[in-house]
Amino acid sequence: MSITTDRRTFIQTFAAAPFFIPNLFSKPRSEKLRLAAFGGAGMAWATLDGISRHPSVELACVAEVDSTRLKNVQQKYPNARIYEDWREMLKKERRQLDIACVGTPDHMHAPQAMSAMRAGLHVYVQKPLTHDLYETRRLTEYARNKRLVSQMGIQVHSSAEYRTAVKLIQSGAIGKVKEVHAWSNKKWGDIEPLPDRTDPVPEGLNWDLWLGVAPTRPYIKGIYHPGNWRKRLDFGTATFGDMGCHIYDPVFEALALTAPLSVRSEGPAPNQQNWAINALIHYVFPGTRYTEGKTVNITWYDGDQKPSKDVLSVLGTVRAPGQGSLFFGTEGAMLLPHVGMPVLLSPEKFKDFKIEKVEGTNHYHQFVDTVLGKANSSANFDYSGPLTESVLLGPVATRFPQTTLEWNAKKMKFTNSPEATRFVRRKYRQGWKVKGL
Repeated sequence: MSITTDRRTFIQTFAAAPFFIPNLFSKPRSEKLRLAAFGGAGMAWATLDGISRHPSVELACVAEVDSTRLKNVQQKYPNARIYEDWREMLKKERRQLDIACVGTPDHMHAPQAMSAMRAGLHVYVQKPLTHDLYETRRLTEYARNKRLVSQMGIQVHSSAEYRTAVKLIQSGAIGKVKEVHAWSNKKWGDIEPLPDRTDPVPEGLNWDLWLGVAPTRPYIKGIYHPGNWRKRLDFGTATFGDMGCHIYDPVFEALALTAPLSVRSEGPAPNQQNWAINALIHYVFPGTRYTEGKTVNITWYDGDQKPSKDVLSVLGTVRAPGQGSLFFGTEGAMLLPHVGMPVLLSPEKFKDFKIEKVEGTNHYHQFVDTVLGKANSSANFDYSGPLTESVLLGPVATRFPQTTLEWNAKKMKFTNSPEATRFVRRKYRQGWKVKGL
């Protein structure tokens, strides 16, 4: 399974004609694009609301496994039809829908997004695109082959801050990039074993549907739903999966990176149930026209891990943000806070340099406008798929500390570790086979 990462080719191929014509003419005509939402609270609410604010969108239906978390939807969109089971929603509504958004926990992104695309819907999927590498590849290929509009929910990608940073790097403001250090102070992991107990499932929550494709287990209050699932191996993708797609995004785009050659974790390994904290992960990517040398090193830190004092010394009197990245070039350095405007370091060199701010755009509305043939989704799966694959290599690497894993992206395998390759694709639990995955 090969994957093309040339965004320019993708955009040039399809920019001339509206995407929606082949898909929507076979459905009942509507003045607005009809949206189906997978999830109705938390980030799912932010997503469906962000898309529905577009004047050309109507929220048609929402699938939410916890009926106690539908207050916002019911108050603002009282005409939206509510379902508990997303599969039932698609079965009944598919011929009346045009677009879909997925904002559920990571482990359900791929099953829901693939099912929506197989129903002919254009999809907006929150980051990380999927829980596993294999799922990411399948979604990317399917969207491309079926000419479906796609967008991953890395909203900051379209912000003025990140767009300005990309332009600075690609214009050569700091020369050719030699290395990048990126970090987040979040701690989406748990070093303790799970409590040995079973709690009553709260009224209104369909626990079996929440588990979805993941293995069956008892409900434990405060451990999974609604927020702490990111810490668990079967549901989330650790701090890196949560924040890596955001913070690596401007690095990935600015340097025009492709698939990494290797990944190595120096931090602790997860236990049997939970991701670890305090990750330190080294990536080696092939060099590009924006980097110096045949390869470029990108290092990730999270939790209490931080770049060394030598690395941070370039900041001088500038305070290091809790999340961000440092680019080191042949002619200077740049700090990019998450989320903040880039800062060119080396004051003497850049004292007369004026940073021209690049105008931002609404990431949600860009998706809608692309479906309408008025824009190009800048985080479509041909871009965000390879980005997500690179990020998801990090959690896999943490399972094998102090081991350099050599990655063959074309074959989707670690050439020196069959053990690590086992984590490229997981098995769904019995009864949850999803076509296309």
